[in-house]
Amino acid sequence: MPLESALQCCIAYNAHGGYCVPLSSRHRPAAQKILAGQVYEPQTIDFIAKHAGSGDIVHAGTYFGDFLPALSRACTAGSKVWACEPNPESYRCATITCLINGLANVSLTNAALGERPESRVLLTTNRDGRALGGASQLLPPNAVEIAGRTQSVQILTVDDLVPADRTISILQLDVEGHERQALSGAIQTVQRSWPILILEKLPDQAWLADNILRLGYRPCGQIHGNTLLMRT
Repeated sequence: MPLESALQCCIAYNAHGGYCVPLSSRHRPAAQKILAGQVYEPQTIDFIAKHAGSGDIVHAGTYFGDFLPALSRACTAGSKVWACEPNPESYRCATITCLINGLANVSLTNAALGERPESRVLLTTNRDGRALGGASQLLPPNAVEIAGRTQSVQILTVDDLVPADRTISILQLDVEGHERQALSGAIQTVQRSWPILILEKLPDQAWLADNILRLGYRPCGQIHGNTLLMRT
């Protein structure tokens, strides 16, 4: 197995903790906020911390871990953060972010969330070779790899990731338009725990109505462009 290349990164801090930021992402909004000592999506973080209760948090995509220190501290004793990040470079940085902050209650997995376990292709750079960072996207099934621009990644379901004896209070998905697939693989967890859903992008209305709204969920506001759905 070939050795991984040296990780090009730097360490930055804000009010919540320290972060390993990939240098390839210096142009990305989240990285720029952290490098400036600021908090990215502070209202989203505050909402999750306020509503986490005694349950676990599912957090995807994790990127370099810009939410992890705050979410870790929001958990009560015995609760966990289940974090997923498919981009290998971002995952390596998020692992270091966990180490910097001593986040013992974070379970970090190098995978994307979907509706079934499989292997997919992740687009990680644009045509100019610039890193997409947190905007890395899963390509359609059967897509071929593009030399220098893609990575092969594993897909997991939330239902497989989170043990059946865990209660989830927050399910937060920032998965670049892959929310429908991630929710499809989380239906058992949703029906077991009835978590608050925080979605960067809503699935199409027909699918949402047939699979989420029928369970009693309703949109109840937005934070930093994320839609909140709670069960009424």
